[in-house]
Amino acid sequence: MRTGLCNLLLTAVVLIAAPVQAFAAQTVVVDAGHGGSDPGAVGVNGLYEKTVNYDIATKLRQLLIKLGYDVVLTRDSDEYISLAERVDMTARATPALFVSVHANSHTNANVNGSLVLYYDKDYPQESYPATDAMTALSPESKQLASLVLQNMVSEAGFADKGIVPSAAYVIRMGQVPSILVETAFLSNKSDAALLADESVRMKLATGIAKGIAAYLPQALPGGFSDISGHWASDAIVRLKDKGLVEGGIGNRYEPDKPMTRAEWLTIADRLFHFDTLIQSKTANQTVRQTVYGNAETTFKDLNGKHWAYETFRRAISLGYISGYEDGTVRPDQAVTRSEVAALLERMTDGPNSSPWTKAADFTDVPLTYWASGSIYRMKQKGILNGITEKTFAPARSMTRAEMAAMIDRYVAASATKEAKGALTANALKDSTAAKVPVSTANDSK
Repeated sequence: MRTGLCNLLLTAVVLIAAPVQAFAAQTVVVDAGHGGSDPGAVGVNGLYEKTVNYDIATKLRQLLIKLGYDVVLTRDSDEYISLAERVDMTARATPALFVSVHANSHTNANVNGSLVLYYDKDYPQESYPATDAMTALSPESKQLASLVLQNMVSEAGFADKGIVPSAAYVIRMGQVPSILVETAFLSNKSDAALLADESVRMKLATGIAKGIAAYLPQALPGGFSDISGHWASDAIVRLKDKGLVEGGIGNRYEPDKPMTRAEWLTIADRLFHFDTLIQSKTANQTVRQTVYGNAETTFKDLNGKHWAYETFRRAISLGYISGYEDGTVRPDQAVTRSEVAALLERMTDGPNSSPWTKAADFTDVPLTYWASGSIYRMKQKGILNGITEKTFAPARSMTRAEMAAMIDRYVAASATKEAKGALTANALKDSTAAKVPVSTANDSK
């Protein structure tokens, strides 16, 4: 990346902002497929799919409740509910995830086994468009599908038929990670006989519950559900306690996920209060409006529909970002470690493009590298560390964990600096006071 393009980036911290809330039991919507006038598939042994689905769904509900989850069933009896009603019911429940339970059928009676469906943005079906949320959540739905299938096959012993991209209505029209479980084939004699066995249905429910718990572990007090044992867990929790970071779906922090520029800029805004900086640095209101109002026309890939649009507008006003030469700002692209160094320095110390003139500590950051000055100055201050003692990996994306560790060090250093400043001020005050003569009654005469 050229030096001029580093202006694009942002400044000092991230995840996605929302008020920090106390952790509560996480909600799972369990959908028993079919019901009422819609029996679903009919097994070779006469078993109705709706009956199998409901029995496994209710067993799954009880297992999840024992694990500490809140559970909402889309139907709690043998009744017909439309697909749209199931999706609407799920939206009202505001769950962490959605699981629809089904049994399968095939024209070939030899086909058997378990599989799990999920919507995948990489396999779209033009005739069946998904919601924007489900398109964005494809990786999460895929992970959930994999964990549920893995545990279900392990528990119940059916053949593993894999996870399958699908445009089924209930898993493409929602707002949270969603899957449709096909427990086994009613059209296969062996599978149908097993599905008629209540103990096997319990094993299927147990496997699904274990998969859900693996994907969505209950959050620990004061932390996130997926940082236990992680090298950056302490730093992450400290930033959470300060209100700087918050988890996503299911209180997951996703520590090893790369940070996007929009996420990075959002926490920079939260840490440094862009609005306050705008007010103090921009006395000329006309100039402020001219700069501040140009975000949408300046960058062709940023408009008012983007969730971080207002944050970008504030950053533009402050001159923290200027975009790429092709007229883009690339808000959803991962931010690199060297870009973070350059903009953290810009945010805290002001623009400084001077190269590093002392020894190059990292073998992959020569003195001629565009961000060498920022990287080494931030290292000298104890804010940035390398990947190893001798490498920095400047072009690699910065992860959420790395961000947390860096900001934790920055906050700690700032607190220490403020404390030292206060001590110095008090010392000077005491010293001055000692030199001032004290009036006495005799002096007044």
